[in-house]
Amino acid sequence: PECQGTACCTNSPRTALSITLLKSILKFQVHMVILPCTFTHPYKTFDRALTAIWRIKEPYNGTVIFKCVSQSSSELCRTAISHKNKYKLLGNPRHKDLSIRVDNLTWSDSERYFCRVELAGDVQDKYESRNGIKLHVIAAPRIINITVSSSRDHTFQARCTAEGEPAPALSWSGPPDSSLSSSSISGHRVTRELRSLSHDGKYTCTAVNSHGRAEGAVYFYRFRASDSSSFMVLIFVPLGIKVVVLLVILSFTFFSREGQCPDCPSSPLDARTTG
Repeated sequence: PECQGTACCTNSPRTALSITLLKSILKFQVHMVILPCTFTHPYKTFDRALTAIWRIKEPYNGTVIFKCVSQSSSELCRTAISHKNKYKLLGNPRHKDLSIRVDNLTWSDSERYFCRVELAGDVQDKYESRNGIKLHVIAAPRIINITVSSSRDHTFQARCTAEGEPAPALSWSGPPDSSLSSSSISGHRVTRELRSLSHDGKYTCTAVNSHGRAEGAVYFYRFRASDSSSFMVLIFVPLGIKVVVLLVILSFTFFSREGQCPDCPSSPLDARTTG
């Protein structure tokens, strides 16, 4: 194929065509991004079938993520392929604009994208960007989880997980003598664990990268008894008081019933009253 600028063309020698793309897009993690692509062709008007295609990873053989077809200038470009339904045509191919919108942006959308247009005719013209456009999704740090847990050896540890692009650096701050820590990185996500917590108080996790910082905190307090005897006193004294109260109630009920005499005759006053 004949290459012109950033486009490679498989077309007739009489045709001059080019595709214009940005080299790269740096985009904060939001819900959508627009990938621009425009092209030129030598025709004053073009009323035949037209196909617009977007690929990722590599030109010509890369995975097709979007494709639409327009049979004539009076017909809109009908979507034939939209991977996960997240790609929408924004431009009008009849006006030499193949721009698309990427919805629900995620880390995995950081790819190189290639646009292509195919014009039906006696000799079919096919034009595709050679270098493509690089989309790089970036984001300030965000703490997604922070917890305190215990292990089998009855020690406690605090764990903080954050994500961002570039991957953030994590650090813990708080009471002294809590410097034992370990980190793990998985893609855009970083976890840092603070082991063997020995002091009560507030522990703060800080995540930092070139686009910002984020903080999260946990409060750690352990129950302590001064000694085993005082702990037993705290348990059994309230229990003993309840037992004594229960015995008093039972004794009062028993003696109250003993004071009543169901077989004794009624008093003279009662006899006179009842006639």
